[in-house]
Amino acid sequence: MYATDRGIEELESRRGGEQVSLEWLAGRLRVFVDLHPEFEDAADRFATFLARDDDGSDELDD
Repeated sequence: MYATDRGIEELESRRGGEQVSLEWLAGRLRVFVDLHPEFEDAADRFATFLARDDDGSDELDD
């Protein structure tokens, strides 16, 4: 397990049964970036990954 998997596992175990809107998720990402601006690039890349998931372009530009 990667170190980052711990957070994913916690998210799944605590909130895995919930349904949320993408609008809610985008708002939470904005709050996270406001609180942790050093992660702005990672949050932006994650949002781009999610936005493009259904069009077959699941690879991120480096």
